[in-house]
Amino acid sequence: MEIILYILLLAIGFVLLIKGADFFVDGSAGVARIFKVPGVIIGLTIVAMGTSAPELAVSVSAGLSGSNAIAVSNVVGSNIFNLLAVLGICAMIKSLPVDSGIKKRDYPISLVATLILLVLGGNLVFAGKAHDFHNVDAEAGVLFRWNGIVLIVLFILYIAYTIYLAKKNKVEDESDTEKLPMWKCILLIVIGLAAIVGGGQLVVINAKNLALAWGMSETLVGLTIVAIGTSLPELVTSFVASSKGQNGMAVGNVVGSNIFNLLLILGVSSTIHPITISMASFVDLGMLLGVSLLAYAFVCTGKKVNRWEGLTMTLLYAAYMGYSIWRG
Repeated sequence: MEIILYILLLAIGFVLLIKGADFFVDGSAGVARIFKVPGVIIGLTIVAMGTSAPELAVSVSAGLSGSNAIAVSNVVGSNIFNLLAVLGICAMIKSLPVDSGIKKRDYPISLVATLILLVLGGNLVFAGKAHDFHNVDAEAGVLFRWNGIVLIVLFILYIAYTIYLAKKNKVEDESDTEKLPMWKCILLIVIGLAAIVGGGQLVVINAKNLALAWGMSETLVGLTIVAIGTSLPELVTSFVASSKGQNGMAVGNVVGSNIFNLLLILGVSSTIHPITISMASFVDLGMLLGVSLLAYAFVCTGKKVNRWEGLTMTLLYAAYMGYSIWRG
């Protein structure tokens, strides 16, 4: 009887995710149309912040409880999922055009943020004070409070610059679609975001319960279902945005979410309480940098991320998950 209930709640969670993303994208596109802002800018700001809400909630809660080492693995895992799985799956279904501003401005900012975090988080390694490289739980470095404040300041500067560009580069709406009133756009965004977050939680909790009921270990569940579950909002929102022709919003959501995760979430978490970076998390940060460079190469090789590149990215994510499970 419990298993039937888990399956029913899981199905409800997926319905909420899909319909929530539908409302969220329509509301966000409506805001872009009202302010004559390119969809990619909305994707980099409103949509990115909204879909990263689960990661922010998890990381801040962990920081307040003093056990925020989970914030690093949460952010790194989510960013790798965004780059390989979200972009990969969306590109496999339909080739993704990439805005020139993302190529020249936002993606490089994401790369620099990843590099900064790798250097700050591996301060013991780079200072030659870390010796036990084979122990995944050994200390590789510490993100101090002043590091967190620097990350938050960098995030504020990035958002201010993005808003400046939005005001500077207004676009005329050439579509025949009737503009939605602002109140309706906000209502769609709020309802959509609530459905996305709530649906994501239902999926994660009940998928975990099902997996445990079927004999999977908690470690395996944590490395697979829970890790992917917190990034479901990005996946569903980008997929729905792409299917509605909002490609700038789909790609902007991924890149914006990654910047949001690296600068604001880890900035807030380490400001609340210094974060100890384990050797495993340091290795994952290195992998994130490598994955970011690879995805950037795909973005820069043409005007689109094509289906074959999407397949390669998806297979790489499967390989990363296999490695994580083996290591765990």
